[in-house]
Amino acid sequence: MHDIKISVAMATYNGEKYIKEQIESILGQEILNQSMAVDEIIVVDDNSSDKTIEIIEKLNCSRIHIYKNEENLGYIKNFYKAISLTQGKYVFLADQDDIWEKEKVKLTFAELQ
Repeated sequence: MHDIKISVAMATYNGEKYIKEQIESILGQEILNQSMAVDEIIVVDDNSSDKTIEIIEKLNCSRIHIYKNEENLGYIKNFYKAISLTQGKYVFLADQDDIWEKEKVKLTFAELQ
């Protein structure tokens, strides 16, 4: 069984404008963006009313796991839920509208080591 080393916890809410570019900036070697790939991206959607979930599903990536809240938890509780669902030894937090630099995972991981 593959051990998950690096997880990303992402809280989303009506993020259709930025979500595709943000996730693509995290996905890593699969799309030649990050110089070091993450093992999983846990997305917890806070009951969005836009196409956030649909856009993420279209990425069709086995490393992305989507959970949708039945009711709005708010930003802090939603992030807490996302973190609690990760399995990695190291957890990166990601806002739905941040674009990661190519070396972010590699450089941060190296500092943690």
